[in-house]
Amino acid sequence: MALLNIFLLSPSLVLFVCTIVLLYLINRHSHRARINYPPGPTPLPIIGNLHQLDRKRIYKSLFELSEKYGSVYSIQIGATKAVVLVGYETVKDALVHHPTEFMGRPFIPVIHMLKEGSGVTWSNGEPWKQMRRFVLSTLRDFGMGKKSIEERINEEAGFLVAVIESYKGQPFDASIILNSATANIICSILFGHRFDTEEETFLSLVKMTNDNFKLLASPMLQIFNSYPFLRFLPGVHRKVFQYSKETKTLLNNIINQRRSTLNEGNVSGLIDRFLVKQKEESGNPDTLFHDKNLLIATHDLFAAGMDTTATTLRWGLLLMMKYQEIQKRVQEEIDQVIGSKRCPRMEDQKHMPYTRAVIHEVQRFANIAPMGVPRETTVDINFRGYFIPKGSCIFPLLTSVLYDKTQWEKPDEFNPAHFLDEEGKFVNKDAFMPFSAGRRICAGETLAKVELFLFFSTMLQRFHLHAPPSVTNLDITPAVGAILMPKPHKMCAVPR
Repeated sequence: MALLNIFLLSPSLVLFVCTIVLLYLINRHSHRARINYPPGPTPLPIIGNLHQLDRKRIYKSLFELSEKYGSVYSIQIGATKAVVLVGYETVKDALVHHPTEFMGRPFIPVIHMLKEGSGVTWSNGEPWKQMRRFVLSTLRDFGMGKKSIEERINEEAGFLVAVIESYKGQPFDASIILNSATANIICSILFGHRFDTEEETFLSLVKMTNDNFKLLASPMLQIFNSYPFLRFLPGVHRKVFQYSKETKTLLNNIINQRRSTLNEGNVSGLIDRFLVKQKEESGNPDTLFHDKNLLIATHDLFAAGMDTTATTLRWGLLLMMKYQEIQKRVQEEIDQVIGSKRCPRMEDQKHMPYTRAVIHEVQRFANIAPMGVPRETTVDINFRGYFIPKGSCIFPLLTSVLYDKTQWEKPDEFNPAHFLDEEGKFVNKDAFMPFSAGRRICAGETLAKVELFLFFSTMLQRFHLHAPPSVTNLDITPAVGAILMPKPHKMCAVPR
């Protein structure tokens, strides 16, 4: 009776409840009506399947749901419908065998507000093709895949070693130090020079970019992406927008400085190259070489070039601290092949199968981008027995590839033997996809591989790594974030 009185006194409440019920019934009907649409759990009104997901570890929940619904299934996160691809065979089939059909990027509100469809990572169609082509050619011209980039990385590794030596074996947090080292490599390509690691602008760029990566996977951001009309309410999304705005302001200042001193006869970085191209196309009203693309592309490359590589290195050092016997074997190989006097070189790799296996296993086990970067279908497609309409959001679950039980002997363990044959020779695996696959594979893959080998080898050549004496059990559970980072920790690096 009390409930009836509430409804009688509040017609608007009745209307609201009826609307919700109607939307639920429509959603269930449309979901069932799709011919051969991938199966999945029935969503609830408003929240979709959020109640079935661990919002701090969505990738784990999605992986587990595949045990019931298969390697291609549908999910609804809030108001966002998506198709999840699970396992090596399925993800490879989509991204490698159907690269055009799964090549798009979906509309994600927070990303759209930050990127506005520009840049490299989140653009689509012709804008993406032109920007990616320009970025790849410029990265190659400024050293990617050449000896010159090795020299820059080894120089930066020298600065890194000097900073670590200053701690004299005492505990310290390596996160900002490693972020600064990898950031300076991409800065040398973008801006034509490295920064002093104590410079205020540089430190601000590094810190805000790192903080945003941590915030972008927060549960509140997931809710915001489903209900962007909530943007006017207080929440973590406001901090993300603020950090992004301040980062863009700093980058714009650098870009304008490069513009004011541009010498077309002495182009020293990607920004200079872009500005020259912009001048060449100044009479073209449809040019994609405009200021917004320059800013967003610079932002994309700085963030990706800094954080993902630095995070992988942090995982590598943490795992060496935890598995001392593996660290010892790597150092024995370094001593044998490189010695203690000279810097590592990429050509050393072919003589260092165990070190290569360890670095690959770090990338596999760390699993820093478990969800992959979402895709969108560019056409209607019949895929592995299911119909997926054009414009569908796709989650190529990379964690399900890197932890696929059919591809890895002990997927849940850190085991360098995954990349070694019976004779101890290095063996690459097709299921090794930390950079994704297909036409939208990470543009900086080649650069990242060089950085990982040279920085990692230099660190273990120069230092023995161990946990602080007060730490009896190192936690290798990842922190929550847009990429999976190690939880905050300190390390001791004792000169060898």
